[in-house]
Amino acid sequence: MKGIWTTTTSMMGVLAFCQTLLHTVFPPELRFASLKFFQRHLKWFSSYCYYDITEIDGVNTNELYNAVQLYLSSSASITGTHVSLTRGLNSSAFTFGVSNNDRLVDTYNGTIVEWEHVVTQRQSQTFSWRPLPEEKRGFTLRVKKKNRQVVLDSYLDFVMEKANEIRRKNQDRLLYTNSRGGSSDSRGHPWESVPFKHPSTFDTLAMDPVKKSEIMADLLDFANGESFYRRTGRAWKRGYLLYGPPGTGKSSMIAAMANYLGYDIYDLELTEVNTNSELRKLLMKTSSKSIIVIEDIDCSINFSNRKKNANFGARKNNHDFASPAPPGANGEDGGSTITLSGLLNFTDGLWSCCGSERIFVFTTNHIEKLDPALLRSGRMDMHINMSYCSFPAFKILLKNYMGYEETDLVLEELEEVIDEAEMTPADISEVLIKNRRDKSKAVQELLEAMKMRAEKTRAKKLLESNRNEIQDKEQEKMTLDIPKEGFDQLE
Repeated sequence: MKGIWTTTTSMMGVLAFCQTLLHTVFPPELRFASLKFFQRHLKWFSSYCYYDITEIDGVNTNELYNAVQLYLSSSASITGTHVSLTRGLNSSAFTFGVSNNDRLVDTYNGTIVEWEHVVTQRQSQTFSWRPLPEEKRGFTLRVKKKNRQVVLDSYLDFVMEKANEIRRKNQDRLLYTNSRGGSSDSRGHPWESVPFKHPSTFDTLAMDPVKKSEIMADLLDFANGESFYRRTGRAWKRGYLLYGPPGTGKSSMIAAMANYLGYDIYDLELTEVNTNSELRKLLMKTSSKSIIVIEDIDCSINFSNRKKNANFGARKNNHDFASPAPPGANGEDGGSTITLSGLLNFTDGLWSCCGSERIFVFTTNHIEKLDPALLRSGRMDMHINMSYCSFPAFKILLKNYMGYEETDLVLEELEEVIDEAEMTPADISEVLIKNRRDKSKAVQELLEAMKMRAEKTRAKKLLESNRNEIQDKEQEKMTLDIPKEGFDQLE
């Protein structure tokens, strides 16, 4: 045993002497150059190539590093065995990540790539205008040389797109408003924002399931249609017009659209905007992947139907009567001077193309009051009638508020009367909320309310029918009397 320790000690001494001799004969510069020379020749025989993606590129933050970190979080949650967990300040979900100096294998269109998260200690800094983190972080991408073009052409773009999608889903959505009109704050922003926490989704929206599926498919085609819009030469935007009586769920529809796509909402208050130029500035300050909403457009600014106004002006000249125009409609008394042309340019003109992937949503209770120029395709591409509550929508409300399933009870009597009742989802929801602790009482009260509303609706329709019949008879009588009066004048 003593001889073994003696031999080991002698060998260690020889190695130490050789290391000292090596450092003395070969200076550090020569050793470094020799190491680089051997590494360069070894790479010629290697079938892999490597790409380094550092956290900080010079003095700027590398966006690709953050995108890779987000993208790998989705794969690390499934395939990783040693992962890190984080949750951002404005995030609503946990984010998985690759641990320090750990590896992760990813597959893209049959191409296998390997990611390594490299973390090393940074050398101490004596003085710097911008202090750097103590750790130097980065990702190393290893891929076979024959697949190098696939990675550079499409894989990295795919990583960026997936990262943006993950970021949009995890972060809180924002609701913007132009409370200052078109003026900007100290940072040059004309919009004020608050976190958007509306819980409405397409699953809870009381609407006909067939119509709901059509809207969801149209929204999904729009969100995934960047290449289609570029190929056809169209601006990447789409317009939706929501019209119908009050309480039919127009605002809930907008919230469901935002939650479905993960978009921010810009609630544009036209009465706070004074000129067309301010309207353009507001549009330029909106971000992509957003929904621009103008609610009750028939009430905010006087954009009524020009054809009806022309007919009304003709009747005024013939009969010398008119109703007063709304105050401030034409810029009087410091009111808004926004024109119909300015709003059309806002939604479909050259200025509407200054961003991409944006949705315009107009709401109104009276679609007949709007000018046809606002309603044509290209401005409002899809008209959605938010009508009274139908029986399929009613079953959704029962499931949301009472937990009823289709097999829980027979609703034949309610189905027979709900179409004639013409009750909005808001009216039905109020009854369900009031009686949410007693299911049978809620259904019974709803049945009585629907029957009462159906009787009023039938009586109203009968009265309108009689009134129209009387008007038709009077008009027919006036038509027959006109030739007689003309004959008397000729005599």
